[in-house]
Amino acid sequence: MKIVVIGGTGLIGAQLVDKLQSLGHETLAASPAKGINSITGEGLDDALSGADALIDVSNSPVYNESLTFFEQSGNNLAAAAKKAGIRHYVVLSIVGTPKLTGSNYFRAKEIQETIAVQSGIPYTIVRATQFYEFMGALANMYEQDGTVHITPAIVQPIASRDVAFKLAEVVTAAPLNRIINIAGPERYGLPDIVASYLRKNNDDRKVVADEKVGYDGVPVTDDRLSPESADWTSAQAFSPWFEEHFQKVGQ
Repeated sequence: MKIVVIGGTGLIGAQLVDKLQSLGHETLAASPAKGINSITGEGLDDALSGADALIDVSNSPVYNESLTFFEQSGNNLAAAAKKAGIRHYVVLSIVGTPKLTGSNYFRAKEIQETIAVQSGIPYTIVRATQFYEFMGALANMYEQDGTVHITPAIVQPIASRDVAFKLAEVVTAAPLNRIINIAGPERYGLPDIVASYLRKNNDDRKVVADEKVGYDGVPVTDDRLSPESADWTSAQAFSPWFEEHFQKVGQ
């Protein structure tokens, strides 16, 4: 297959491209740096020419402009994919998206999903939970005067490489024409896994559960960030992932 990966140089995209190439697929890692820009439409027609599948794992380069990014990018991708005769349109989204649209970012992801669903192209939407890799970023985002205040939401995080593995499986299979949810094998209170991440990283910041903080501006103290029933659950638990990940980082 020829597969075009939008956002192919990012955290998920780079791993996905490597996986697809290892399976023998012709894979194009599309990004503005390579002259393929989903916002302006530059290079999309040439990139998608002759392609069998398109998978969008891109992210807004400016967080506060996510609504504009995902709407413009999604519309351009759908139009170019339809023109090229793409047979499978895959979008990476986030578990809980429809329940969190009080956040501009989650509302933007819902728009991205809707564009794919309404494009007329056979599609699969893959909603993933938060990545293990982002626990440190969450701590930094919610730090106040040296203490990390995190909402006591329930999460079921996953390793980014497992997301890439499942996306490779999805994009090379027949379109499902529906949304699937993927997650890691364990559920945590968000403060607990963030605190564990910091301790394992020799970071002595205190983590406290704080219901007033919310998640990206939305009050969340329940399990909306976890799937009610995952369509696929990865095997990689957090603690062994951490030991392996940081051993590689230190090498």
